[in-house]
Amino acid sequence: MATVAIKTNPVTWFEIPVKNIERARKFYEKVFDLKLTPDEMGPYKMTFFPWTENAPGAAGALIKGETYEPSHAGTVVYFSVDDIEETLLKVKTNGGKMLLPKKSIGEYGFIAHFEDTEGNRLALHSMKE
Repeated sequence: MATVAIKTNPVTWFEIPVKNIERARKFYEKVFDLKLTPDEMGPYKMTFFPWTENAPGAAGALIKGETYEPSHAGTVVYFSVDDIEETLLKVKTNGGKMLLPKKSIGEYGFIAHFEDTEGNRLALHSMKE
């Protein structure tokens, strides 16, 4: 019997480095209106984003550990949101900063970049004008 390969998106997991896991947890919960779940894995403190099996998108966590350093350099994680302007207001209200205001990327919608409370550069994506 032949094995059928299931096609998936290549990214399945992300980790966002933090210095203060509790401050970062509160920031992400307030900005994105969701509940994160704290846990520890060996020497690492983690707080997991909600995940739904068989739903689109990657799972991930905030992570604090010896080899994790918040940064503007490197990979940028994009969060899907309904309203970029509303989310940027929440970012500012909760201690983050806007780095790149909302801009069009043509038929692919709109993006914006922000800095979280830990100094990471992250981004927002929406199809809503």
